[in-house]
Amino acid sequence: MAAAKKAVLGPLVGAVDQGTSSTRFLVFNSKTAELLSHHQVEIKQEFPREGWVEQDPKEILQSVYECIEKTCEKLGQLNIDISNIKAIGVSNQRETTVVWDKLTGEPLYNAVVWLDLRTQSTVENLSKRIPGNNNFVKSKTGLPLSTYFSAVKLRWLLDNVRKVQRAVEEDRALFGTIDSWLIWSLTGGANGGVHCTDVTNASRTMLFNIHSLAWDKELCEFFEIPMKILPNVRSSSEIYGLMKISHSLKAGALEGVPISGCLGDQSAALVGQMCFQDGQAKNTYGTGCFLLCNTGRKCVFSEHGLLTTVAYKFGRDKPVYYALEGSVAIAGAVIRWLRDNLGIIKTSEEIEKLAKVVGTSYGCYFVPAFSGLYAPYWEPSARGIICGLTQFTNKCHIAFAALEAVCFQTREILDAMNRDCGIPLSHLQVDGGMTNNKILMQLQADILYIPVVKPSMPETTALGAAMAAGAAEGVGVWSLEPEDLSAVTMERFEPQINAEESEIRYSTWKKAVMKSVGWVTTQSSESGIP
Repeated sequence: MAAAKKAVLGPLVGAVDQGTSSTRFLVFNSKTAELLSHHQVEIKQEFPREGWVEQDPKEILQSVYECIEKTCEKLGQLNIDISNIKAIGVSNQRETTVVWDKLTGEPLYNAVVWLDLRTQSTVENLSKRIPGNNNFVKSKTGLPLSTYFSAVKLRWLLDNVRKVQRAVEEDRALFGTIDSWLIWSLTGGANGGVHCTDVTNASRTMLFNIHSLAWDKELCEFFEIPMKILPNVRSSSEIYGLMKISHSLKAGALEGVPISGCLGDQSAALVGQMCFQDGQAKNTYGTGCFLLCNTGRKCVFSEHGLLTTVAYKFGRDKPVYYALEGSVAIAGAVIRWLRDNLGIIKTSEEIEKLAKVVGTSYGCYFVPAFSGLYAPYWEPSARGIICGLTQFTNKCHIAFAALEAVCFQTREILDAMNRDCGIPLSHLQVDGGMTNNKILMQLQADILYIPVVKPSMPETTALGAAMAAGAAEGVGVWSLEPEDLSAVTMERFEPQINAEESEIRYSTWKKAVMKSVGWVTTQSSESGIP
């Protein structure tokens, strides 16, 4: 029986999904897209100073090994032969910046996370050097000059960390986003590791020309970044290298398996949601909230505060696809904040219970602008506020207001998307950890006033990375042809309140947002290292 079971499954594909708050490894059946097993580990975030957000790159790497190991054990218990894993894809939190020593494999500083604000004065100084009539940074990269992207984080490391400066001088330094750090480490590290990234991750550095699909000399000169430390840019679906784990790990069972898919997490979710047609969109609820709309083979520039970014490129000789993106910094992170900083919940899942008790925020509004406001405002001076409080307000109302905040922020980027595209979305495809929260999903339908549609398997980010890996030339176990993609079962949430009430709540939210803007005038949390 067991042997028969092993034979039936056919080729499997693994996916490393390294997010801001956790790491997962998941294994899918490439013929049915069914999730067979996974393991998840939460990642520590360090806040050494106000506005600073860091993670330990070694802890991130260790968490990947642990997730691979534990998932392989679980597959063993299910009597599934791990030698059926034919490829591995990587999806990752984007923009987060790592510099390491190529001789020792040691990180030279903590990873500076995308949410980090220490580069605000760097951004202000740089923006004075961009001519008003020629924003060459935006036209080449699709991105506004912001603390969000890697170039300014890398600039800060080069300016402030002596170990980084020395390694660059001595030709030992490598820069990468998390995908590069993981792929380099998993393919041997100091022992011949492959230093590469894919077009989607490269497009988030502010050093990459999204038209020519190459590192841009003018941008590197503007940010004063030495090009020799940058990874090679590859497509999102090709064999980068083979798993080669120096540890005597159980993960060594995957020795020699090709790593053949790489997508920034939001691109991966777009792929996992099968948004391959021009105009198809998805919204992912993770640490932040990210709405991406496929714009096909053309770069569409936003008039309403959205980013232009690379969606995917499935192979060396395949065309590149672009997307418009609405980026919200704080979504799930506000729940983690209520848990870790205020202690009003013990687990993230409890938020739903609290919100359910009251069923309304009772006029309380929570704008979680912890890292300033991203899309559509790009307002770094904003900070978080909770307003509309009365003696009646309790922790349940604040919990409810936190969920509403996620929905209102989504509505703002959806409105911008509809204005840019000219064709309003008739429904919203959603995914990510927070979509398990039924109250949140219903609220989202009510506030958008369109149906919200959720796949029954919410791990679309990992699925997208697995699809890219399995479809790569030389692997070929996953077909991306429309007729071969397996149908996905969906859950639908229809709006249940009247449109007028929805509008009143939304305009009050906008009033609250205006009150959060302009808190920070000069950045005090900038210079030097603690």
